[in-house]
Amino acid sequence: MSLQRPVGSDHQLARLLQIGVVLEEVVEARADKHVSVSENLDPEVGELLEHAAAESAEHRSELEALIAELEAETVPFDEIKTLVEAQYEADEEFDGILYDQLCNEETAYKFYDDLIGAIEASEIEFGIDRGRLLSTLERIRQEEAEGAEEVTELMEERE
Repeated sequence: MSLQRPVGSDHQLARLLQIGVVLEEVVEARADKHVSVSENLDPEVGELLEHAAAESAEHRSELEALIAELEAETVPFDEIKTLVEAQYEADEEFDGILYDQLCNEETAYKFYDDLIGAIEASEIEFGIDRGRLLSTLERIRQEEAEGAEEVTELMEERE
């Protein structure tokens, strides 16, 4: 997803933050699914996935708090998790699991990077503190970048 224009309203900001919540829910649900269905999962991969799921749950909580300040609602996690389980059949091979996780981390990083740019380009005053909003999103973006680096390193070690 690429955000071409500055964020123009609290409503638009809330919708964009909700997209972030959904991204985090998908990452969490996929990581949980990989851990639960993979019988011979490498312990290092399992640890990475469990960390990714926990981190995504934390990100989701932080985004939901920002959305609540804008007085908007989010999609319940159980609904997203059910959709992911119904629609998504992960490749249980080692490379498939790590590749999926890398794509998730990179997609989230790019989304947050674009969202930060669109907020910084905006000249409106939001219903929440801009500094706290940007600080939260920048930290989440950094954690997504670190997650992508961890997955890449693990993939390179296994080649």
